[in-house]
Amino acid sequence: MIEFKNIKKSFGDKVVLNDVSHTVETGKCNLIIGTSGSGKTVLQKCLVGLFEPDSGQIIYDGVDFTDMDEDGRKNLRQQIGMLFQGSALFDSMTVEQNVMFPLDMFSKMNNAEKKERVNEVLKKVNLVDAHKKFPAEISGGMKKRVGIARAIVLNPKYLFCDEPNSGLDPQTSMLIDKLIHQITKEFNMTTVINTHDMNSVMEIGENILYMYEGQKEWVGNNEEIIFSKSEKLNNFIFASKFLQDAKDMRMLEAKGIIADDRNMDEMLKNGNEIK
Repeated sequence: MIEFKNIKKSFGDKVVLNDVSHTVETGKCNLIIGTSGSGKTVLQKCLVGLFEPDSGQIIYDGVDFTDMDEDGRKNLRQQIGMLFQGSALFDSMTVEQNVMFPLDMFSKMNNAEKKERVNEVLKKVNLVDAHKKFPAEISGGMKKRVGIARAIVLNPKYLFCDEPNSGLDPQTSMLIDKLIHQITKEFNMTTVINTHDMNSVMEIGENILYMYEGQKEWVGNNEEIIFSKSEKLNNFIFASKFLQDAKDMRMLEAKGIIADDRNMDEMLKNGNEIK
């Protein structure tokens, strides 16, 4: 579990995070969502120590990260896996070498043990025949899976994902979502995902923090989001008429209201509000 309390962060005169508090839960996919400029990326960078908050606390399983010395932070970071937005693979390294890189940096395994561990995680992400390929030789979805394999190779307690579906087609995005969700459950990790992908929100959003102009605007899960009364959140999530119609139908289903297709179409066409 990760708790952050009253986090504030400014760059010059611009306030980016304004008194943000939230609890990130273990064994769940915790999403941070919001428009560009809402503060979600800065918040994630504060959580992993890339930015220092101006004030507030970040607490990992009862230990105050903001009060740690450099050695303490270094030890904690070895328990953190990171999936970057563009995968951030080394072009000159094979898939196997990319995944092995954290083991070379931080583990005391011998070469045979490293290769065995790499084989384990590549099998986990369904890339058993890609060891000797270079990033330029694999698809965008495969690169994401390599990035996930590298992020979990040290068996981290915490997994951070920055826009994991960026640049992927909808079907591949769903596969990445399912993979992250599966890994989170299997290893009981604390997973934090920055995203504005609405499929991710609705499919794996077990604990969602919606940021608006540097502040916490709404917290809930992917079932509660359908019934949200937050106008700002609804304008962000259900921006198009298609998504608003989908929300209306989900609300009808959740309330157990049965209507045939003709009545449903008539209701949506007339813009009837679902209370």
